This record gives sequence, structure tokens and C-alpha cells, in this order.
Amino acid sequence: MAQELNENTAVQISVKTLAGIAVGLGTIISMWFVLQADIAEAKLLPAAPDPVITRMEFDMKDKLIRQTIMSTQEDVTEIKDDLKAIKQKLYE
Repeated sequence: MAQELNENTAVQISVKTLAGIAVGLGTIISMWFVLQADIAEAKLLPAAPDPVITRMEFDMKDKLIRQTIMSTQEDVTEIKDDLKAIKQKLYE
């Protein structure tokens, strides 16, 4: 049966448990204030500038993209040839 809770109900909590609860609450509260301080500091910092892309970096990335496209095109051509050979064998 469930006991009724009222002002005369005795709750037994050890000192160790109370200390653990206090430490836990203290930790959570301190983390809250540290987080708020970090947010306030971040608001004061200037925004990051736009990244500068050099011509050399642009050319290298462009070359890499073009090489990837050509490689993919060669792979697609090989796959098409393989498909043609499979179709021929299938319909023979």
C-alpha cells in the first residue's frame, strides 16, 4: 500500500546524499554561469572576416574538379561498354 505524504512524514536522507546533491547542484549552477560568461564574451568579439581565396588556390581547385569530371566521364564510358557486352551476351 502507498503511504500518504504529509507534514508528519519522516524522510531519511544521509549526509552523504545531501552532500552529493549539493555538489551536483553547485556544478550545474557554475556551468550555467560559465556558459553565460562565454556567450557574453562571444557577443563582444568581432565577426570573422570573409576568407581570402588566392588565384592559385582557385586554379588548383578548378583543376581538381575538372580532373574529377574527366575521370568520372571515363568511368561512365567503361560502364556503358560493359553494359553493351552484357546485353549482347544476354540476347545471344
